[in-house]
Amino acid sequence: MVVPLLSLHVRSLGASPTVAGVVGSSYGVLQLFSSTLVGCWSDVAGRRLSLLVCILCSALGYLVLGASTSVFLFVLARVPVGIFKHTLSISRALLSDLVPEKERPLVIGQLNTASSVGFILGPMVGGCLSELDGGFYLTCFTCFSVFILNAGLVWLFPWNEVEVSSTKSSLRLDETHAPLGETHCARQEARTTPGSMVGEKTPRPPWMEVMSTLRAMQSLVFSEMWDIFLVRLLMAMAVMLYYSNFVLALEERFGVRPKVTGYLISYSSALGALAGLVMGPIMRAYRHDSHRVLLHSSTLTFLLLLLYCTAPSLGAVVFSSTLLSFSTAVGRTCITDLQLTVGGAQAKGTLIGMGQSVTAVGRIIAPLLSGVAQEVSPCGPPSLGAALALVAIFIMSLNRPRYGGDGSDRLKGE
Repeated sequence: MVVPLLSLHVRSLGASPTVAGVVGSSYGVLQLFSSTLVGCWSDVAGRRLSLLVCILCSALGYLVLGASTSVFLFVLARVPVGIFKHTLSISRALLSDLVPEKERPLVIGQLNTASSVGFILGPMVGGCLSELDGGFYLTCFTCFSVFILNAGLVWLFPWNEVEVSSTKSSLRLDETHAPLGETHCARQEARTTPGSMVGEKTPRPPWMEVMSTLRAMQSLVFSEMWDIFLVRLLMAMAVMLYYSNFVLALEERFGVRPKVTGYLISYSSALGALAGLVMGPIMRAYRHDSHRVLLHSSTLTFLLLLLYCTAPSLGAVVFSSTLLSFSTAVGRTCITDLQLTVGGAQAKGTLIGMGQSVTAVGRIIAPLLSGVAQEVSPCGPPSLGAALALVAIFIMSLNRPRYGGDGSDRLKGE
């Protein structure tokens, strides 16, 4: 609701275009550095507490934003939102805790569908409210109220949260998954058995648990999961490059007005939201092999980017956009599921947070590459995106033996 109105409001407060750009970039920088930390904290402190804190801090940020009468207050309001607005990531981690692994892609796909509907309806509601007197302040207060409502739902709903055991031990690749119904007492008994890790007898402060997890994650990412995060970065940048000059390219190539292009983008977003509902049949057809689904969806994305770059008519653009919304939605779900499968049974918040940080890096790099590529041709950015997608496909093909097979094959079981 609020994001489309931010640039207009900060300009109305007297900020120059440069200052407005810096303020807008600060949110992305905060998200880049906070997503992994907040995800790791949710592994240590628990999903419910971390989700409540993130919702309430984000609500506070939007309340201050609605009352901002200067650029300083505007920037101050964006700080808690930039640091704590990771409710979607924690929700993904929570759902992955509560559902069996074979159902995880379907549930994450349904969550992505729900969030996509929010991204479609939110700007419409915000646009209607902005037409009223004090529209921006009313929009921010409405957003604040929605966050408070969500906090109440998190507090009131019955929970069967899987308690997070030692995050460091959970990152060992030879650990097995703990049953969802295992109690805290049973875990304590398991730690006292021969072969359990030493150093778990006395509880440690949460900040020490967070630092321990981050050190273990650093080793895991650079030794076993580097290719997954690199593929995530390349595919995210490929899609961002495709959208970076979509409006301008259609206007230059086919004379399409921005209004029509907006309808096409909304149409593609709606199809992408529906794609999450078909993840169940897709995963069953592929025998729950997330790596193979990701490889095929990335290949389809690469081919569709090539088709868009060479499209001779607007009809070909509509066709490629239709299938691209589907392939990219499936790819986003599968790369998240693959991260969680390879990373282990616990520390899911940390893994998802690191994935969000990787995507944030892509958001920083993609506009720079897009500006350079547009100097060559209107089709330069999507062509570069196709090249990056091809590199991602090559990396996945080389590492296919490590992740191949059905969903029961795990790297940590080697």
